[in-house]
Amino acid sequence: MESKPVECDVLVVGSGVSGMAAALKAASQGLSVIVAEKEKFFGGTTAISAGWAWVPGNKAGVEQGDTRAEAEEYLRNLAQDTYNAEGVKQFLDTVPEALSFFENETDVEFVYPEKAPDYQMDLPGAKLGGRAILPKDTDARILGDKRLKMQPYMSSYTVFGYMPQVGPDINEFFHVNQSVKSFVYVARKLLRTWVDAARYKRPVLRSNGNALMTLMVKSAYDAGVRMWEATPVQQLTVSDAGAVDGAVLGGKHAGRVHARLGVILASGGFSGDEELRKQYFPHDPNGDNHFTPTIGHGGDAVTLAKQVGGHVDDGVHSVGSWAPVTVFKYLNGRERLFPHLRAIGLPGLIAVDREGRRFGNEALSYHDFGGQMIRHNAGQQDTYGWVVADEKTMHKYGIGYAKPWPMPRGYFYKTGYLVKGESLADLAEKIGVPAANLAETVRDFNKGAEAGEDPAFGRGSTEYNHFRGDMEHKPNPNLAPLDEGKFYAAKIRMGDLGTFAGLGVNERSEATTEDGRTIPGLYAVGAAAVSVFGGGYPGYGSHIGPAMVFGYRAGRDIAKHAAARGVNRI
Repeated sequence: MESKPVECDVLVVGSGVSGMAAALKAASQGLSVIVAEKEKFFGGTTAISAGWAWVPGNKAGVEQGDTRAEAEEYLRNLAQDTYNAEGVKQFLDTVPEALSFFENETDVEFVYPEKAPDYQMDLPGAKLGGRAILPKDTDARILGDKRLKMQPYMSSYTVFGYMPQVGPDINEFFHVNQSVKSFVYVARKLLRTWVDAARYKRPVLRSNGNALMTLMVKSAYDAGVRMWEATPVQQLTVSDAGAVDGAVLGGKHAGRVHARLGVILASGGFSGDEELRKQYFPHDPNGDNHFTPTIGHGGDAVTLAKQVGGHVDDGVHSVGSWAPVTVFKYLNGRERLFPHLRAIGLPGLIAVDREGRRFGNEALSYHDFGGQMIRHNAGQQDTYGWVVADEKTMHKYGIGYAKPWPMPRGYFYKTGYLVKGESLADLAEKIGVPAANLAETVRDFNKGAEAGEDPAFGRGSTEYNHFRGDMEHKPNPNLAPLDEGKFYAAKIRMGDLGTFAGLGVNERSEATTEDGRTIPGLYAVGAAAVSVFGGGYPGYGSHIGPAMVFGYRAGRDIAKHAAARGVNRI
C-alpha cells in the first residue's frame, strides 16, 4: 500500500542560490517549503563559486551614479538580437526589493566593492563598478553540526585549503613571494585555515559563494524550511486539473511529496549531461569534448520538465557560460579540473593553439575567451589550447593550479598538469606544436609586450583587462615578454560555469511548452531556465545575480499565481 505523501505548499528542487532564494522568500510569507537536493551537500555550484552577484540598481551603484538607462543600454548592446526586453525589465525592477529582503529579513549580508568592471568595458553603458556585489565572509559554526552538510570548496581552486577572494585578498596571494607584507598576510590566512581544519574537521571561515550559501541555508533552517539532502527528484506529479502538484523522490527521503502550490525547478543547467551537450553544444557533438566543474548540472530540470511538456529554449547567442579548464589527475588517480577564471590575463602568460599561434585576447573574461577558443577550434576534432609561460612568470605567478616559487613543481609534473621545456623549442616538441610557429609567436608578442602593447589582439586595452592582471606591473598590468630561461605549459580544454540555454519560461518564471503555453504549477529559475541576458555575460556574478532575483520572484509570487488558478495554500 502506497504511503501517504508528505504535504507542503512549495517544493524547491535544488539548493543553490536560486533555490534558496525561492525557499527563503516563500517561507517568509508563511508558506510550508521543502528543498530537495540530490547531492549529499547543500549549496550546489554557487558554493564553489566566487559568490559575486551582478545586480545593477543596488544601493551602492545608484549612489555612484549608475542609472537604469545605462544598465539597459549595456545589456541591449551585449545581447543584440537575443535581447529580452521584458525579462530585463522584470530583473531590474526587482533588484532593489530582492536585496532589501535578503539584507533585512535573512542572515545574508553583502559587500559593495567600489570597483568591479563589467566584462565588456568597450560597450556603451558599461561601468567600472557599482553593479557587482559579493557576500560577507561568515563562520560556518553558525550552522552547528549542520555545517558539515554544506558543499566544500573545490579543492583544486583553493590554496592549501583557503579560498581567496577576487580583489585585494587574491592580490596578496599573487604577491606572496614578492612582499613581506603579503607573505605575512597569507601566512595568517593559511594558519587559521589549518588550525580550524584540525579542530573542526573542515575550515570554518567561509568566503565567496560558500559564505553566501552558508548564510542562506542558516536562514532557511531558522525559517522552518525542510532541507533534504541526498534526495533526488525522480518524477513530477500532475493533478486531475492538469497542474504540477508535487513529485516522486528517491534517496534519503524516498516517497511522494504533494506540493499544493507548485514546484520550483532550481537544479542547475545541463552541461553535465552528455546527450544534451551533443544536442546543444557546438563544440561537443560526440559528448566527449567538454569538462564541467559545476555541481549537479546534470540536466535534471530538463528531464523533469519534459515529462509535463517543457522544452529547452536555445534562442541565445551562447548556450553556455564558457570557462577554459585544465584536466588532470591527482596522484591517487582521481580526475580533477582547474577552471582558468583569471590567471591567463597575468603578465608573461599567453595562450596558443595546436599550431603554436595565439588566437585571442587572454585578458578577456573566461566566458569571452572561451568563446574565442570554441570558434577558433571549429571544425577540429577537439577543442583545446596551451597556456605558456617563461621561468620568471612561473616563478612569480605560476600557471593556475601550478603554484609559483617556493612551491616545488614535481607534483604538478607527476599529475600531468604542467609541462616543462628546457627551451622554447623543447617545450614545443613536448606539447606537440610546431617549434618555428611558437618561436615566432613569442617573438612577435614580446615586441609589443615590452612597450605594454598587444597589436594583434588588444590585450590590456580596457579597465576590465587590467583588473584581471597585476595592477602593480608596469607599463601594462597584462603584458610582459616571455624571455627568460625554461618554459612551461598547461593544456586547457573547454568547460563552463553553467548553461545559458535552459527551460523556456515566461516573465513570471513559469515553465512553458514549445508553443508558449504555461505549465501550471511549474517554475524554473537560475541555470535551469533560459538566460535573461540572452546568452550574454555582463560581469562578475552573471549567473548568481539573476538566479537570486528570479528565485526571489518565484518564491514571492507562487501563492498569487496559484490563487489565480483557484488553488489555496495549506
